[in-house]
Amino acid sequence: MSFVSSVYAYLFYFAAFVLVAGLINKIIQYSRTPAPLKIPTTPAPTTKAGVALRLTREVVFFESLFRGNKWTWIFGWIFHFGLFLVTLRHLRYFMDPVWAPIQFIQPFGIYGGMAMVVGLAGLWARRFFVDRVRYITSLSDHLILALLIAIGLSGLMMRFVLHTDIIRVKDFFQGLYIGQINTLPSDPVLLLHLLLVAMLIIIFPYSKLLHAPGLFFSPTRNQVDNPREKRHIAAWARRLEQK
Repeated sequence: MSFVSSVYAYLFYFAAFVLVAGLINKIIQYSRTPAPLKIPTTPAPTTKAGVALRLTREVVFFESLFRGNKWTWIFGWIFHFGLFLVTLRHLRYFMDPVWAPIQFIQPFGIYGGMAMVVGLAGLWARRFFVDRVRYITSLSDHLILALLIAIGLSGLMMRFVLHTDIIRVKDFFQGLYIGQINTLPSDPVLLLHLLLVAMLIIIFPYSKLLHAPGLFFSPTRNQVDNPREKRHIAAWARRLEQK
């Protein structure tokens, strides 16, 4: 066990703790935030099954983004679908034996990494070339996009330029499950890639990236459009009525 392996082991333990604790805190905060008005974005479904279908379309196809801006939708969907493939590909480092569907997805995960970088480059370019987007863009937006692109590029470098020992990488992460710190390869690109991933995990619950779980708590998306059939009473107002 090397010093670098110990540092990265404790870094990922810390990152996992921050991620879980931060997500739980935010989800509790979202669930307790009152929604005093019935404000689903129309045309909206009038049944709970319709709301579930609408949220599914939003998560999978980015329906509202498609209606709003086609270029943003294209680059956003390319990035998220690429990220989905990359995530599935990386599951092989955390399971033994590797499930057949994860084995099948391995070649496609490489193309997913390329799609990630292309999609992110497009999303970043619009923050420079579209006036109204540039006006509302902050430094944090640039830094997050730079971080994501750096993760994608460093990952692709390990596939096409500087290879690493993926068997030892898998042993390292599987050892973390049982509190065992195995030796991590000291390849510079791998260490950079893992450092960037740890940074992303740590900032995730406190950044705009939190739109992932936040979507499910948006009243404009998760409310049934039935104000004429049923009176909408927020939870805090219902408690006042009961008193």
